[in-house]
Order: sequence, then structure tokens, then C-alpha cells
Amino acid sequence: MESLRLPSLPSAPSSRVQRVRRGPSASPPAPLPPDSLAFSLLLAARVIAAVRSGQSLTQALAPLAGEAAPARAAAQDAAYATLRRYGCGEFLLRRLLARSLPHPEAEALLLAALYRLQSRPDTAYVVVDQAVTAAAAVAGGAFKGLVNAVLRNYLRQREALEQAMLDDDEARYQHPAWWLKRLRRACPDCWQQVVECANRPPPMTLRVNRRRLGVGEYAARLQAAGLDARPVGAVALLLARAVPVDALPGFAEGLVSIQDAGAQRAGELLAPRAGQRVLDACAAPGGKTGHLLELADVELLALDVEEGRVRLIRDNLRRLRLPATVVVADCRKTADWWDGRPFDAILADVPCSSSGVVRRHPDIKYLRRESDIRRFVHLQREILDGLWPLLKAGGRMLYATCSLFVDENEAQIDAFLFRQPAARRLSEERLLPREEHDGFYYALLEKAA
Repeated sequence: MESLRLPSLPSAPSSRVQRVRRGPSASPPAPLPPDSLAFSLLLAARVIAAVRSGQSLTQALAPLAGEAAPARAAAQDAAYATLRRYGCGEFLLRRLLARSLPHPEAEALLLAALYRLQSRPDTAYVVVDQAVTAAAAVAGGAFKGLVNAVLRNYLRQREALEQAMLDDDEARYQHPAWWLKRLRRACPDCWQQVVECANRPPPMTLRVNRRRLGVGEYAARLQAAGLDARPVGAVALLLARAVPVDALPGFAEGLVSIQDAGAQRAGELLAPRAGQRVLDACAAPGGKTGHLLELADVELLALDVEEGRVRLIRDNLRRLRLPATVVVADCRKTADWWDGRPFDAILADVPCSSSGVVRRHPDIKYLRRESDIRRFVHLQREILDGLWPLLKAGGRMLYATCSLFVDENEAQIDAFLFRQPAARRLSEERLLPREEHDGFYYALLEKAA
């Protein structure tokens, strides 16, 4: 297959060249129309390049806040879709280029354009034209010719390239090789279905605030607003299509929250009762906190280690009009925040690999390393051992992750039960990603009376 050589990056012209240049001086390219595909590809390329350099997707998307809503949405959609296809675009570039590009944004533009060509082959001419237009705004236009040549080369070789991808696991399954190896071990009979689900856009699921109205009543409000939904849990409604939050009736007034149906299982399993003292130990952004308070009148303490994330908890509770004590604290350092009164129930929704929610956070495929799993396992063990003494006799602790990996789930709890003879496993639940929900693991533990 033909691969292309890279152009030389433009160097600053010398003063001598400037003196002898004839004709009109070169001018910068005209700004791209904000409603053009070229503009959305350019914005998406900046986001993709930032993630591939180590930023989280949240950080990478922040500079788009000043753009008009349609341009921001188009760029975000392109960035998410391109990042979900981990390994696919990179495979194509390895075949189409002699070596990696020295400019991250130019390479990211190619990845976004290749995604568009693969997903919308009927618009090939427009995509190539608009990608070349976007390339004029990258590195002084040095890669315009290369972008044009690479994309046209892909179109000529598309069939052979798509066939070759079937022999490359990362390109075919769009996950890192180490991740696939762990999935095969954790889900030997269904790992391919898990991967396929993780590569699709996530569902948008709502949690109805049952303190304020019933599920049927809110479903009727959605229907009146032209939104179709179906029930998927006790208080969960799955929307037929994703919409902006301001399109949801009563969202600002706290009638409903956005929360995956699998995540809603945490509140249902812990099942707090009125008058209990409850700890949500790793609470941000506050979805599970709000759900616990909607389920019962409890005295709830919510912790998170970062001030910015704690603000999200407070914002959520303010919108829901629900009271709780919210503190910036490391839940492991109990001497810094615990008043000595034991808890009836503890939710330990611990930091983890997030391998079960990767369709919502595709940057994880780029940012996570297999060596991170050992670090997470150590942190989870510290949280479990630190919080267990705070639970009263007869109390219950729910250990929760959004991971699919055994080390963070079953193996972690088996080891904990060995260390803590007073602990008893009441139930264990592993949810694999599917159309209705993301992937989660729950272990409900009880302390002997």
C-alpha cells in the first residue's frame, strides 16, 4: 500500500527574502464559517490532540465553551466518535503515512476526517474538501497537501485497508490490547458483545425524583414535550434520543436527574431508611447522593477530595432541593472529618479504571494504562479498610465500581472478607454494558451485630 512522505514545516522567512519578495504578500487564511464542517473538524482536532497528549476529555472540551452552541455540539460529537474508535484511525495512518506527523493537531484532524469518511462514505467529496480547508488553519497550512493526499489515498485503498484491520485487534475492536486481554479473562463468553456495546454512543437515562412525582406522571410530561421514553428501572426512564438538559421538563426545578440505570442500582441496593445516618464517601458529582436522599429522609454526609468536584455535589443538591452535609475530605483520613458517631449505611463508590463506562468517557482508552489497575486496587483497599470501622454493628456498606475488571471487583471483595471476619457478603451484582445501562459492580456487605 502506498504511504506518503511528510512535508517540511514552514520556517520563518529571512529578512532578505522579505525584501526581494514580489507581488502581494501572503495573507492568513480567512476565518472558517462557524457552521461549516471544516470548522467542526478543526475544533474536534484540537480536542482529540489534547486528549492524545494526556488531557482528560473534560479538560480538552473546556476551550470550546466560547463557541456557538451548534459548532460546539458538532465538534463534540466528532471528537467523541473519533476517540471511541481507538486504534482504528491510528491503524489507517500507519498504513498511509511513512511516519507519524510532527504536528499533533494535524494528525488529529486526519483521525477526525477518517472517522467521517468511514461513517459517512456517501459524503466523501465534501469531507475531503472540508478537511483540506480546515488544514489551512493548522501549522500555517503546511499539511494541506498531505491531508488531501492521505484522505484520497484512503478512498482509493479503502477496501484493502478495511480488510487488513480485521487482523489487528486494536483496530478491529477499538480498545487497547491490554484492555482486551483483561476483558477476555473477565467475560470469556461475551467479551465481544461488551466491546461492541462500549464502542456505541451511550443511552440517556433519567431518574425521576419520586419525592416530587411518579414515574408515570413524568413520562406523560415527556410525551407532552414530544420526547419518547420507556421505563428501565424502578424510577428510570430511557429516552429514545438524547436531548439537551434544558429540553427536559422540570429539570431545573429538580423533578428529574440524568443518571444511568446501572448507577441507580446503588441507591436501590443500599436502600437507606428514614432516620439513618449515611455516608457517601466518594460522592462527586452527586448523582448517587441525590438518589439516596430521594429514597429516604436520612442524615447524609457526602465527601470528595477535590473542591471543584464538591461544588458539583452542592449544585446537584441545590437543584434537587435536598439537604446534606458536604465536605472536602479524603475519606481515608478519617481523623480529619469523622465526629466519632458510627454510620448505619456507607456507600463506597470507589475510584476505579472506569472500564464499564468507557462509551461515555472514550478518553479513558487513551489515558488509562494497565499499570493503573494496581494503583486503583491499592486505593480501593485503603478506602474499604478505612471506612469499615466507621460502620456500626449490623450496618451495611455497599462497595461499588464502574469497572469490568476482576481485580477491582470480585477479587477485591474476596480479599476484604478474608481480612475482616466480621464482614458478611449479603449480595453481589455485576452489570455488563448493554443498551439499557453501563457496566457496574456492587457488593453489599454487612457488619456482624
